[in-house]
Amino acid sequence: MRLRIHRGAKEIGGTCIEVEAEGRRLVLDVGLPLDAPDEEQETLLPEVPGFREPDPSLLGVMISHAHQDHYGLAAHIRPEVPVWIGEAGHNILKAASVWVPNGHAFAAPHFLADRKPVEIGPFRITPYLVDHSAFDAYALLVEAEGKRVFYSGDFRAHGRKGALFERLLRNPPPDIDVLLMEGTTLGRTGTSEGFETESDLEERFVEAFRQTKGMHFVWTSSQNIDRIVTIFRAAKKTGRVLLIDPYTAVVLEATGRDTIPQSHWPEVRLYVPQRQRVLIKENELFAELDRHSRNRVFREALPGLAERAVMLFRPMAMSDRGVASVLEGAGFTYSMWDGYLKEDSSQRVLRWLERNGVARQSIHTSGHASTADLQRFAAALAPRALVPIHSFETGRFPELFDNVVPRADGEWWEV
Repeated sequence: MRLRIHRGAKEIGGTCIEVEAEGRRLVLDVGLPLDAPDEEQETLLPEVPGFREPDPSLLGVMISHAHQDHYGLAAHIRPEVPVWIGEAGHNILKAASVWVPNGHAFAAPHFLADRKPVEIGPFRITPYLVDHSAFDAYALLVEAEGKRVFYSGDFRAHGRKGALFERLLRNPPPDIDVLLMEGTTLGRTGTSEGFETESDLEERFVEAFRQTKGMHFVWTSSQNIDRIVTIFRAAKKTGRVLLIDPYTAVVLEATGRDTIPQSHWPEVRLYVPQRQRVLIKENELFAELDRHSRNRVFREALPGLAERAVMLFRPMAMSDRGVASVLEGAGFTYSMWDGYLKEDSSQRVLRWLERNGVARQSIHTSGHASTADLQRFAAALAPRALVPIHSFETGRFPELFDNVVPRADGEWWEV
């Protein structure tokens, strides 16, 4: 078996790994680099035979999870190339595709399921469901020619599915020749001490909601299902309802889980900002709106609901008249990676908050494993070679882990 990392050996984002055995090939992830301009995306597609032109030796692409930095360039691959992804992850992408810029869904993917092996040519791939901020995320065990490669994908141990991490550590796959392990958080402040859990955040949200006189806005990703659950639970504890928009409603529905908040729950309300009303009309999304309108709240009702509601915030809300009517006494929590605040779009939100006298606080925890949990993970799998990936600090791996063998982007090597 041979491997090469096309992108990710010394950066976060854009992950793409090619695996070859018996003259046949698989690709693990086709991610979009974090800093990729929209107009240059197609030019960034890795030079993998079969991506642009037919090549029968390319058997397909395995997508570990539905984050852009792991699937974002797949839209530029020939549609005939088979794709595997988690079913719920695919359903979320499909549901979201008409609501967000550059949305993409795979036409006819095959589905990954926890610990159910897939046979593809000379390869046997076993997915392992992991705890991550992306719903339905997997690590992948790839076996061929008597060799065993484990690709961690992105994972953590402190989310709402942390039991998956402990389960893997109790019963890890044996005899791993190569572990391709992410190190996203290395070099970030506080990673050595570990991170707050989603349960920790829940209590912080409870306190924030209690201290807010009027509407409390929370800016987070609608696809971070763990965080939506955390916010919902905190809202319920403080006697507040959760206001979501139609985009969030279809994403929550797409999880297929009746344990995750839904638009028809009595503690949930639907509010449609003006810009989404335009989007619904332009794209004829009336059926989606009707399906989620049981608990719909209109603009005129927002002031009367403000002191007992939490609204998931999206930047389009800045121009909404309904939102403008409930800014007095409002609270605002930012609940994503702080690095996004440097972007121009985020700076516009911060200026809007300042103009309207709304104070901002941050309540967030990483979607990736701490240094301590990375060490536990590596020790449990005990690979013969640990290859760093998905990190800007790959040079630090040898001081933290055993059997580290750094590889360069574009370098083929034998397992």
